[in-house]
Amino acid sequence: MLKIQNLTKIYPGGKKAVDDFSLTIEPGELYGFIGPNGAGKTTTLKCCSGILQFDQGEILIGGKSIQKEPVACKRMIAYIPDNPDLYDYLTGNQYLNFICDLFEISQADRQSRIPMLAEQLEIAASLGDLISSYSHGMKQKLALISAFVHKPDLLILDEPFVGLDPKAFHTLKELMNQLCKEGSSVFFSSHVLDVVEKICDKVSIIKNGRLIRSGKIDDFRSDESLETIFLELVENESN
Repeated sequence: MLKIQNLTKIYPGGKKAVDDFSLTIEPGELYGFIGPNGAGKTTTLKCCSGILQFDQGEILIGGKSIQKEPVACKRMIAYIPDNPDLYDYLTGNQYLNFICDLFEISQADRQSRIPMLAEQLEIAASLGDLISSYSHGMKQKLALISAFVHKPDLLILDEPFVGLDPKAFHTLKELMNQLCKEGSSVFFSSHVLDVVEKICDKVSIIKNGRLIRSGKIDDFRSDESLETIFLELVENESN
């Protein structure tokens, strides 16, 4: 579903945020992406979503190039940044219907999916209110509904658990698992390593823009936790 080949992204001034990075995510996989602050996670996710151009390499989504066929690729994905920027002058319902219009979701599908997701994330009573009145957590929930409502083939999330209450935290994990069971893929970054360890099929660790290690989550487990392995790998890279 997602194939990143030798991705390199250099920012103005010469900073190489991502350096010859490669990764493949198959349909149905829940894939965790971890690394210290400034490692290149957000840059990689933005390149995959078509927000950032990159200097070298290729990104394929469903076999299509994000550079050559950006619109076709974006129809297959949903991307939620770590701090969603929504339209404050719309109500929650107006925003969700706007997203449904963009992805050509039928009235029947949106009328069943929106209430179901809103109930699961406990925001149904606020969908008629202006987004400007929402708390950070409510905005995060609305953004999540907008991502799941069109059942993307690839869901890309940057630190999706930040700002969520415990119930929404649990619900998001269930929604991610269910989406993968239906054949879609999820690629998300997180600093919550115990969650990555519990729910992911595979994980990649990145530092200074370069891949340190990747593979099945079971291959990381021995007598140590993912957190311990992560800290050891990052420390060894520093030496």
